[in-house]
Amino acid sequence: MGRATRRVAACAAAVLLASGLQITLAHGDTTPPRIDLTILVIDDGGPSVAAITAELKSQGTPYKVVTLNDPNRPVIDAAFLSDTVNGLPRGKYQGIVLPNENPFSNAAEMTAIATYEAAFNVRQIDAYTWASPAVGLNYAANPGFTGTLDGFQAATTAAGTSGPFGYLKGSVPFEDNDPKVPESYGYLATPLANLPSGASFVPLVDAAIPNTTSRGSLVGEYTHDGRKELVVTFVYNQYQQQYRLLARGMVDWITQGVHLGYDRNYFATHIDDVFLADDRWSTTLKCTPGDVTCPPGTPDTGTPIRMTQADAQYAKQWETTNNFTLDMLFNGNGSEDWKADHQATVDPTASQMIADQSSYRWVNHTYSHPYLGCVQDVSVVPWKCTKDASGNTVWVDQNTISTQIKQNFDWAATNGLKVDPQVLVTGEHSGLLTAPQETSDNPNLAPALAANGIRFTGSDASREPAQRAVGSSTLTVPRYPMNVFYNAGTAQEEADEYNWIYTSKANGGSGVCENNPSSTCLPQPLDTTTGYQSYIVPLEARIDLGHVLNNDPRPHFIHQSNLSEDRIAYPVLEKILGTYRSLHADNTPIVNLGEREIGQEFQKRAAWNNALASGQVTAYRIGNTVTVSAPAGVQIQATMPTGTAQKMAIGTAAFGSAYAGTLSGWVSPGALQSSVTLQLPSSSAPAAPAAVAPNVAAKSVPAPAPTDKKVVPQGVATPVPAGPGDTTRKPAAKSLVPGSGTPVPGKDVAQGNGARAQGTPAGKAPGGTASHGSTTGRSGNR
Repeated sequence: MGRATRRVAACAAAVLLASGLQITLAHGDTTPPRIDLTILVIDDGGPSVAAITAELKSQGTPYKVVTLNDPNRPVIDAAFLSDTVNGLPRGKYQGIVLPNENPFSNAAEMTAIATYEAAFNVRQIDAYTWASPAVGLNYAANPGFTGTLDGFQAATTAAGTSGPFGYLKGSVPFEDNDPKVPESYGYLATPLANLPSGASFVPLVDAAIPNTTSRGSLVGEYTHDGRKELVVTFVYNQYQQQYRLLARGMVDWITQGVHLGYDRNYFATHIDDVFLADDRWSTTLKCTPGDVTCPPGTPDTGTPIRMTQADAQYAKQWETTNNFTLDMLFNGNGSEDWKADHQATVDPTASQMIADQSSYRWVNHTYSHPYLGCVQDVSVVPWKCTKDASGNTVWVDQNTISTQIKQNFDWAATNGLKVDPQVLVTGEHSGLLTAPQETSDNPNLAPALAANGIRFTGSDASREPAQRAVGSSTLTVPRYPMNVFYNAGTAQEEADEYNWIYTSKANGGSGVCENNPSSTCLPQPLDTTTGYQSYIVPLEARIDLGHVLNNDPRPHFIHQSNLSEDRIAYPVLEKILGTYRSLHADNTPIVNLGEREIGQEFQKRAAWNNALASGQVTAYRIGNTVTVSAPAGVQIQATMPTGTAQKMAIGTAAFGSAYAGTLSGWVSPGALQSSVTLQLPSSSAPAAPAAVAPNVAAKSVPAPAPTDKKVVPQGVATPVPAGPGDTTRKPAAKSLVPGSGTPVPGKDVAQGNGARAQGTPAGKAPGGTASHGSTTGRSGNR
């Protein structure tokens, strides 16, 4: 992970500051230097640096990576870090991320960095290091702690809450997803009491040191030798909740609140199949009659699941209570079928929801939810595409697709339902490629979408996590499937199907989990009476909350059946919202966007990231003025301090919107301008956190034996899955427990929970998802 600390840098930096570099900056007393808005990342291949890099990439913040083990990497020297532009000294980097306080074998490189940071007021993050006097801390002993931090309850300090972590309420819980596996590792230590004059160490995040009354730093600001380091003494990966809670603040700290890119916490929930009835899982047949997961000819033994008027009334009440808007994806034919089946002129459920329509957002889900890809041959399981006499795939025709879209819009207009005319989600995301049966889109889909003015159509994020074009006029909006199954109206049905999918054959399950590399098996079946609430709800909420905390706008989708009968969706949603709100301050609410807004966000991000990747963005700060240039038509993404304004050709305009204690958003040049100029408030340079008294006696603890130095946990790059259904964090074959050299079969150390971002949930017919299969009947799998 890193090398032993070298103590020559500070002294050497002082020498250089007294010589050439100081002369270069001598006139800086009146003219501040130019600082380019790019982060330098020195990468040792460890998960902590990778986590910070992932956050920079997610936010759209420019960064340059230098890989330590690359024999052809550039040497870090003064010329690499700074130069002169138009007679003005230029710092090429606004912040520097290091694996630890000094990862270089060549002392001159650390000297160059220390000199540069002091001269240009640039900050440094030590991504993961051990507690020692080299970073302003006592060794982690007497009092102190070294070891696994799973389940620890860390917290922001007063300085952390008033500083970079002011978007949190205070609690920073460390995950403990598997009691048998160490997931986190680190050091709890107290600040040195006898620091040199002008030096200070201010804990920003700390935790109680076991068996003492003291608290030890986990994240702290070390000020010394004219520069600042953010000292992090625990290892983490990009998925772990404790890191996700702190990631935003770490970027804000290193950039001093001025950087390109931004981070929001998004959560949207799509309710598919509204007005339809969904097929029901059979707890005896272990399949879904009416769906292709059952053998051909299986009788329809179950009653379909459909929301009632009371369920509709409850949905509106729930939204009000929880201050959250649901997206209703409707199929008008479902209402007409219900009326025909019941010989009624009015559908009470549809009437109630249309009367309450302003409580929701409405999305076209096609009129009767047919499969719009290839013409399916459902005489076999899994289904296959019908072929013509020449062996070519037979596709659903363009007229059928277009009619399904238009009929649903027409039904909405007839019934007074206001719908966004530019968004769509086809049944089962059909028409888009569905491997293994369909390796391309239905060629008739794109022209049908264009003909109906559809700009954004939903896709399955477990198959296609990124936005892409469908034809020339439509973009996808990837959606996360939740493991709350479409064919379950009760908690018992959900738990029974969950057992079938995620239990080994030896334990009575299907055994699918044993053969799927992206899945894990339950150690034993869940109790079908209690398992949903005790196991599935917290697990699914933890996975989905990982998406929320990852600057990820992708919506999640469940089904109207989950708002019916036992109303099993609500406990998961309440767990996500409740946990989020217990951790975040009121200035950082969940951002709840509609499908069009999500699609536009991804569209703008793609243009911005392409401009960054091609080197077409120039951004720098001189004093309190930030200037950014990008290609014409590309909006600029930025985070700035409160009080920032955009300078126009004449006067100023507001910039961004308030979020997490800063202003952030997209911005474009004004009329007659080719670049964006942002004027920071005069107080934009952040004040150093107030020094706090150490919480132990004023003495340093002797250094530990060399064998205790900077333990490097092994195998931290691959996260431990949160549980069944978490298909991103796959289990590894074995790893080493920190300091023990003991293999742990099937798990990796320091892996932690993260967001399920890719991969198809296990336990379904090939080509489907855990929430969608296919059907030929009107009340089939939606």
